[in-house]
Amino acid sequence: MGETLRIEMVSTNPRSLDEVSRKFKEIAVQMGIRIKGPIPLPTKRLRVTTLRNPSGEGTNRYDKFELRIHKRIIDIPNPDERFIRSIMGLPIPDDVKISVVML
Repeated sequence: MGETLRIEMVSTNPRSLDEVSRKFKEIAVQMGIRIKGPIPLPTKRLRVTTLRNPSGEGTNRYDKFELRIHKRIIDIPNPDERFIRSIMGLPIPDDVKISVVML
């Protein structure tokens, strides 16, 4: 039974991401389930540079925008059905995207 449940969480807001991962960890500790994580992955930075003046006239002034994408992974070896049902019922903020994969 080498099954492992992997929960991947992605968000632009690191506080809400940490809050959700803390909730998952609390549930696992209450049920006595071993958990690996949350493992923070490197932050992706999406950068966009745009010209301020739409006509292109005048001095070259640019606006620079950046969007940071944070990611966490939680691995749960040999999860039981009670744990899976309890994490599915948790309220998740709109800015956190979660994918659950059985490895």
